[in-house]
Amino acid sequence: MPQIVYYFSAYLDLLQQQEITDGEKVNFVVPTGNFGNILAGFYACRTGLPVNRLICAANTNHVLTDFIQNGTYDINRPFARTISPSMDILISSNLERLLFELNGRQSGRVKLWMEQLAATGRYRVDSSTSREIARMFWSDYAGEQETIDAINQTYRRYEYLIDPHTAVGVAVYQKYRSITGDPAKTIILSTASPFKFNYSVARALLGEKAVINCSEFELLTTLSRYTGWKIPAGLNGLQQKPVRHKTVVDKGQMKQAVLDLLT
Repeated sequence: MPQIVYYFSAYLDLLQQQEITDGEKVNFVVPTGNFGNILAGFYACRTGLPVNRLICAANTNHVLTDFIQNGTYDINRPFARTISPSMDILISSNLERLLFELNGRQSGRVKLWMEQLAATGRYRVDSSTSREIARMFWSDYAGEQETIDAINQTYRRYEYLIDPHTAVGVAVYQKYRSITGDPAKTIILSTASPFKFNYSVARALLGEKAVINCSEFELLTTLSRYTGWKIPAGLNGLQQKPVRHKTVVDKGQMKQAVLDLLT
């Protein structure tokens, strides 16, 4: 629910900057793997926000892109670990909520699809649902090199530093413009601080050799000095602070560890 608010806030910002007129439809590009943030955009549209297209930007784990393009959700594929790890997801749990909305808030077919997913790893929605998804959503994905290039090119062109997830959004939007020619004003949701992913960002700007032997703490300083961007307060000086959490738990002991922490 809180995510719905900044879709409206971004739209109002464009109005105040006189970039759009009241009621003019805009696009939103949302880097996503779990379909949560972009679902907030869908709800914003349902509550009256003038939205032209919600552009779903995926990484190499592009199960959502395939689904939006052809109506089949299939997790029977290799899982890739990427430099945009928050999007490394094959089961997008919030997609179920969209399907529920598009089927008149009736759970029958949605329940059947989720059962098929659990049993076989795939399901295919009916043609009506698929058309409705295609009417509002558009999707493509960006590979690793495309993501790196987007970080580099965005900084060179705008002196604006973006993290790998945002870079996926930039790369996919470039594809959208190239394929559709859509001139609508577009907002790309920037999802995280670039300093949270300093190795990938520094590598994109400085090259592999410049970062290969650096620690994460060293890269904070390197990235800040190179770009002139300040290290976020929450990370600045972190190396000198005491380690507060030292407990390491094996997967099989997680339940007991939680119980121990609560008692």
